[in-house]
Amino acid sequence: MAIDIKKILMHKKTGRKFYVRDTSVDFHSQFGFVCSTELEKKAGNIVQSNTKDEFIILEPNFLDIYSKIKRAPQIIPLKDIGLIITRCGITKESVVVDAGAGSGALAISLGAIAKKVYTFEKREDHLAVAKKNIEFMGFSNIVAEQHDIYESVPVDDADTMTLDVPEPWLALDSAEKCLKVGGMLVSYSPCIPQVSDFVEAVKIRDKFQFIETIELTERQWEIEGRKVRPKSRSINHSGFLSFVRKIK
Repeated sequence: MAIDIKKILMHKKTGRKFYVRDTSVDFHSQFGFVCSTELEKKAGNIVQSNTKDEFIILEPNFLDIYSKIKRAPQIIPLKDIGLIITRCGITKESVVVDAGAGSGALAISLGAIAKKVYTFEKREDHLAVAKKNIEFMGFSNIVAEQHDIYESVPVDDADTMTLDVPEPWLALDSAEKCLKVGGMLVSYSPCIPQVSDFVEAVKIRDKFQFIETIELTERQWEIEGRKVRPKSRSINHSGFLSFVRKIK
């Protein structure tokens, strides 16, 4: 986990989170400042600023830190990452290949669970962002390299391979060589023509079995006693997830 974020201050009234990187100095925000001596208190304690605003002290968890990574290329939403992890059966013993590192968000999420993650990116500018984010999160089990996944994959016997690339069907040869028998392949695509081309390319190969394509939507709700209603903002379409298994 990133070592430069020491504590979380959650503003009690608004729920807004503030990130404390140095507990030896006073922390300033629009709600006043909290003395450094207060910042040393344990998680769960309530401290006050000089303006009498109350904050709850918390230890940063994975999502607290993850929310601070740099976003250059668009990242896969958490709702879709969760489905990838569960449908592919990724565990602490899994070796995962992530093709199309982008900002590194998926690789980081996988690295929090899997034994080893190899993430590959063709573009130097995207790879630079991914590497900085991986370093920021403090993961040592993620390897990020520049590589054209359409040409080959320098990894064998992987449990899972993820594709977040413009033409995922061009990576099927690489996936065949990379995955172990029984391994899972998942392609994330924003447009349905990409999905169609990928799935049809999978169906003509005898080493893969197409399982399903899924689109997830997310809707949050406002709860005030018995007065409940969906929030006006929601995450509708983000992308399509196509799941495939290597069968021989």
